[in-house]
Amino acid sequence: MSVENQPAGVIHDIGYQRYAGARLGRGYAARSLYVHGVRTALGLGRGPKAKIFPWLAEGILLLVAAIVTAIRAQTGEAVISYTEFAAQLSFLIILFCATTAPELVSRDLRSGVLPLYFSRPLRRSDYALGKLGAMVTAVWLLQALPLTLMYLGAVFSVKGGRAVWHETVDYSKGQLSALLFGLVFGAISILIASLAGRRAVSAALIVVAFLVTSPIFGVLQVIGTGAVKQLSGIINPVSLVLITNAWLTGDQGKDFDEIAGYGIYYALSTVVLIVGCVLLLLLRYRKVAR
Repeated sequence: MSVENQPAGVIHDIGYQRYAGARLGRGYAARSLYVHGVRTALGLGRGPKAKIFPWLAEGILLLVAAIVTAIRAQTGEAVISYTEFAAQLSFLIILFCATTAPELVSRDLRSGVLPLYFSRPLRRSDYALGKLGAMVTAVWLLQALPLTLMYLGAVFSVKGGRAVWHETVDYSKGQLSALLFGLVFGAISILIASLAGRRAVSAALIVVAFLVTSPIFGVLQVIGTGAVKQLSGIINPVSLVLITNAWLTGDQGKDFDEIAGYGIYYALSTVVLIVGCVLLLLLRYRKVAR
C-alpha cells in the first residue's frame, strides 16, 4: 500500500486540560505528610483494625490516670507523679512505638512508593523529618491526654491558689517528660523502622532495642561502683529520660540523689542520642530509592 493510500491519523479531543490552579509547593507537601503521619499513627481515617491498638493503648493509659485521680481524690495523696507516669507504663509505650513506626515508614519501603514521593517538590529530608515529627507527636499525645486528666482531677481536689500553682508546675514537668519520651522513643523507633521493609521485622527490632538495655542497666546497678553505676542509666532510654527531666526541672528526689552531679551528662547524652538518630535517618533517606 502506498503512503498516499494509508488512512490519515485522527486526533481526538477528549477534554484533557493543563492544571491552572494554585501550586502549593514543598511546604504544603511537607505539612500534609506530617498531618497524614499523625493520623496514621492514631488510626484516624483508616479501617477498624488500624484503630485497635492505638485506641486500646490510649484507653489503658486513660484508665490508669482515672484510677490514680480517684485514689488521690479519696486519700489526698498522689500514687504516681506526673513525671513517673510514663516510666511506670513504659512497656505500653514501647509496644505503641513498635506498631506505629513500621506503619509510618516500613510500609512505604516495602511497597516501593518512595520514588513517587521524591518525584514531587518534597525532598528526602522533608519526608524523613515529617515522619519523625509525626512519630514524636503521636508518642507525646499518648501521654499528654492521661496527664491532663490527672491534672484536671487534681485541680478540683486541692484547695487554694498556691496549691493549684504547685500542681500546675508539676503538670508542666510531666509534659516536659512526655515530650522527652516522644523525642527519644520516636527518634529511635523511626530510625530502626527505616532500616527494614517488613513491618514484623521492624517491630521486633524496636522491641529488642528498648528491652535489651533494661537488664544491662540492672546488672550495672548491682555490680557497678562509682561513676559506672551513676552513669549506667544512660544506656536505658527510660532512665535516660527520667534523669534528664529531673535535672532540667531541678526535681531531684531521693531516687536521683546519687546522680545529682551527673545530670549534665544525662542531658548531653539525650541531645547526642536525638541528634544522632536524626542525622542517621537523614543519611538513610539520602541513599534509599536511588
